[in-house]
Amino acid sequence: MRTQSSIKNLIFAMAGQSIGLLVSFVARLAFVRVLSTEYLGLNGLFTTILSILSLVELGVGPAMTFSLYKPLAEKDTEKVKSLMLLYKKAYTVIGIVVAILGASLAPFLHFFIKDVPDIPNLYLIYLMFVGNSAISYFFSYKRSLIITDQKRYIATYYRYTFFTVLNIVQIAVLFSTKSFILFLSCQIIATFAENILVSKKADKLYPFLKEKTINKLDKETTSSIFKNIRALVVHKLGGVVINSTDNLIISRFVGLTWVGLYSNYFLVINALNLVIAQIFSSITASVGNLGVTETKEKTKSIFDVVFFLNFWIYGFCSIVFIVILNPFIELWLGEKYLLNDSIVIMIVLNFYLTGMRQAVLTFKEAMGLFWYDRHKPIFESIINLCLSLILVKYLGMIGVFIGTTISTLTTCFWIEPYVLYKHGLKYPLLPFFKRYILYTTITILVSIVTLNISQLFDETNLTNFIFKIIICIGIPNVIFLMIFHKTKEFKFLYKLLNNFVFKKIKQLSILGK
Repeated sequence: MRTQSSIKNLIFAMAGQSIGLLVSFVARLAFVRVLSTEYLGLNGLFTTILSILSLVELGVGPAMTFSLYKPLAEKDTEKVKSLMLLYKKAYTVIGIVVAILGASLAPFLHFFIKDVPDIPNLYLIYLMFVGNSAISYFFSYKRSLIITDQKRYIATYYRYTFFTVLNIVQIAVLFSTKSFILFLSCQIIATFAENILVSKKADKLYPFLKEKTINKLDKETTSSIFKNIRALVVHKLGGVVINSTDNLIISRFVGLTWVGLYSNYFLVINALNLVIAQIFSSITASVGNLGVTETKEKTKSIFDVVFFLNFWIYGFCSIVFIVILNPFIELWLGEKYLLNDSIVIMIVLNFYLTGMRQAVLTFKEAMGLFWYDRHKPIFESIINLCLSLILVKYLGMIGVFIGTTISTLTTCFWIEPYVLYKHGLKYPLLPFFKRYILYTTITILVSIVTLNISQLFDETNLTNFIFKIIICIGIPNVIFLMIFHKTKEFKFLYKLLNNFVFKKIKQLSILGK
């Protein structure tokens, strides 16, 4: 593994996402202060519709990324050129199709909303969402090349620089004009400008991309790519149904206002998810390289470390959410934006179950194991959609989240690790589930302890909130440390942290003197 590259990617990603997180919260506060909850719900609904249209992408991205690992490792520029030409053509077509399909859905918007709000220029707003989504596909193939070549920090720099500037401009636009149209216009301009600049940066890093002479891809590579795409189409379908239909069902059967309320919780959880995802994304290319160059024993030992890290991060974050998510929403936006505790628990449970899949998914994607569980998303989607539609009628909003939980436990929970262990790591699977149960049991017990202690500061105010944060940071991490400090996974991570973080801090302090 190119550890230094992974660490650099991670540092840039964490810094960028942390800044983006802060800016997102300020921007959302400005949004709810200037515009109504219906606009918030509309924003969530249209984002969901465009996420469904991303099905057009058909899994081209992961399939092409996997195909690039080997030629990049072998410095086979001719094959990289051939793959990038195919990638360019594919994403140009995808962008055009998204624009056409998105626009064609405009006359049917009323079907997705239980009570259509009195918002002017509703269809124009939707078409602006469509335009922004379509633009994002153009030039994205060059961003993927940079990331696959373990230079994610470059893409991260551009992404969060534009994101920060965009949100600052949008806040100013909201307060000065109160125009949602101008708010969206800023977003479209930023998306286009970022894509252009990333494309130019890729041309500088890889001058061979400008060469006109490009060889035709060999049949074996083409066949492998299309096989992976066929498998990923179904994975993409499952991901869209699971991640994008909740807002549609809530909007259709509960109401657009509830989509707006949920979108605030989703913003918080998704913002943290994006921060954490940077950790796993930053090592994906290295894992792909590991699978090509290292032994199965080495790969398995690294997976154990990544899974342990996976547990620590998502276990800790789930405990924090259980304790402070509602108090945070109340302090941030106000009491009228709160959801009840039972709904919050289901949201956090789904966050944990999805999060605990990240180590498996990272290795599965990096090893190109798309084909073996290609039918899994079909069953996952059917279970999720049917249960959510049934339960929402009897239980309301919480029924939608229960449907998601059951679909995850009956499919992804066991199928994904089964595929990884059988076809990738080639080790017995039982120890993985024993470790999963251990990690989850510890998380539940520690969450109960942390929640009980935090209730000493039950009244919602800034002072009590700070005390709750201190409790959430201290108790789970201390208990985790006491339990796991002697394990080989913890020792490996501590050594890694010591070599690449603590030593850098020491060097900087010496230079400062």
